[in-house]
Amino acid sequence: MIRFPHVRRPSLAMLALVGAMHATFAAAELLPVEKDELKFGFIKLTDCAPLVIAKEKGFFEEEGLFVDLEAQANWKILLDRVISGELDGAHMLAGQPIGATIGIGTQADVITPFSMDLNGNGITVSNEIWEQMQANDPALAADTPPHPIKADALKPIVEEYKTLGDPLRMGMVFPVSTHNYELRYWLAASGIRPGYYTAGDTTGTTDADVLLSVTPPPQMPATLEQGTIQGYCVGEPWNQQAVFRKIGVPVVTNYEIWKNNPEKVFGITEEWAEENPNTAVAVTKALIRAGRWLDESPANRLEAVEILSRSEYVGADEEVIASSMTGTFEFERGDKRVMPDFNVFYRHHATYPFYSDAVWFLTQMRRWGQIPEEKPDSWYDETAKKVYRPDIYRKAADDLVAEGKIDASEIPETDGYKPADSGFIDGVVYDGRRPNEYLARFAVGLQSATQTAAAESPQDTVND
Repeated sequence: MIRFPHVRRPSLAMLALVGAMHATFAAAELLPVEKDELKFGFIKLTDCAPLVIAKEKGFFEEEGLFVDLEAQANWKILLDRVISGELDGAHMLAGQPIGATIGIGTQADVITPFSMDLNGNGITVSNEIWEQMQANDPALAADTPPHPIKADALKPIVEEYKTLGDPLRMGMVFPVSTHNYELRYWLAASGIRPGYYTAGDTTGTTDADVLLSVTPPPQMPATLEQGTIQGYCVGEPWNQQAVFRKIGVPVVTNYEIWKNNPEKVFGITEEWAEENPNTAVAVTKALIRAGRWLDESPANRLEAVEILSRSEYVGADEEVIASSMTGTFEFERGDKRVMPDFNVFYRHHATYPFYSDAVWFLTQMRRWGQIPEEKPDSWYDETAKKVYRPDIYRKAADDLVAEGKIDASEIPETDGYKPADSGFIDGVVYDGRRPNEYLARFAVGLQSATQTAAAESPQDTVND
């Protein structure tokens, strides 16, 4: 044994004193949370990962929180249970806190201090529809078709279905979901009308070329296989499930529709946050650390895949989850492509609740009639600031910096608005500070008073 001279072995009493001092120091770092036993809801999707990892890796416990995670049957039940107080918070669609706050379907003040991820969705069509798309565009029949795939090859199929009196049907997960807006965006970019919401039509199928309907995410593959729908937009692993079961083909990811688009958020009621301000910060701290852990290394992602595959979480095969969680995405069997940004949980400031993300969802609610009347730009800004709460996020992040758990450079210097974004499949530029100008650039969508002025910039306008 190697001996170190001049070093006296500490006594048991000294060790006990050091241990007590360490415990006191650790306790001093903890926020005095108002509520330490919490129940959070989630849907069985891979992007519930920050909640799952915060629990499984002990990040919640390190903040003095004891958290139960409970899978929910669908997004409506999840939202209702957060509003009623049965759940303290939940993994939510980014549009849910916004939709609830402005009264789409349910009226309640719901906020988010944390964005859970970027990207992560895909649009899948049945094998039959894919074969017809290939016939319409021979380039799609190649072993590795060029991407991104627009809906151009789908348009003649849509027209044929309408002529036969049986419109094409596609699934999405909820009326205010990213999936609904991404599917509509993809279709409309090729001149296909996905329908409008009106006072008398809450299904959003008025003047529709394609009928969109709600289907819970885990049920998407089975519903496609049964022929009830011919395609769907959903998060993972339910696109990859269609590939593994050989019942459908993902034709485009939402990363290809809008690069680094916001996806899920962590939602709580405004009342809960006001009653439990320290708890809200502590939860956000744990979630930030979980997002960071998920993006730290390939080894962490593989560990996350195993954890998520457990029946109490996503409950899908590890191979299916890994297909999109480890830097790749498989379109057809054998057509697996490197896509490192398909799932992002921390990089690109993924966890920060940007106002411009909220404004984009509001523009889509207006574009498709869920917001029935035109609103001034100031309304979009005010609404975004009511729902998205970077003040809570920054308090949590600043605490983590002080504790040495993240670096200050990992917190964005921002007024809440990202720069103008041109990363959309149709080339239309989005500036969250000018929502009405943005809306006026689309030929498919509700017209506005500013339509004529914006039409003078044809390079950014989508032609019907």
